[in-house]
Amino acid sequence: MKIQDIILVIFFISAVIFVVWYIIGGSPTFEQAILILILGLVISNTVNINGLKIKLNSYIKNNNEKFNALALDFKKHVAHKK
Repeated sequence: MKIQDIILVIFFISAVIFVVWYIIGGSPTFEQAILILILGLVISNTVNINGLKIKLNSYIKNNNEKFNALALDFKKHVAHKK
């Protein structure tokens, strides 16, 4: 399990505890319980976006290499025809 997954689980469990604590009648307000849940979701989205950025950068690099190889092949082919 990655550290991000562990943090997400901790935030989710904390949010559930705060909501139950709110329902039973205790100290935290509903907004505090929702805030913990929202923080967990923000961290989850940040982790997912960073993963997508890494995949996108590798995809762009791979496509640039393929495009350059194709352009070089076209240049060789055109030079060969003349």
